[in-house]
Amino acid sequence: MTGFRSIAVAALALSFAGGIGAASAHTALCSCYDNGDGTVLCEGGFSDGSSASGVKMVVFGADGKPVVEGAMNKNSEFTFEKPAAGYKVLFDAGEGHQIEIPGKDIN
Repeated sequence: MTGFRSIAVAALALSFAGGIGAASAHTALCSCYDNGDGTVLCEGGFSDGSSASGVKMVVFGADGKPVVEGAMNKNSEFTFEKPAAGYKVLFDAGEGHQIEIPGKDIN
């Protein structure tokens, strides 16, 4: 979770850098990690510290079609089996709160 925390701190700093209006909003955060056992773990949240529990998660295959759909659990985590071919992960907390992570960027 250390990587997620550093991303959260960076996102929070960026939101404050935008001025007073930006500081009152919250930024969606999501990081995914290859577990090395054929699964991927994604952790999510918001820059104001709120939970991502229940946030919709979609894994798209190389053809752009959904191959896994679900939601962040009570710990703001989502685990799925890593697709064999290219894929991307979508953290979808609604308009303005979506994060797309290409599979090639998940280590």
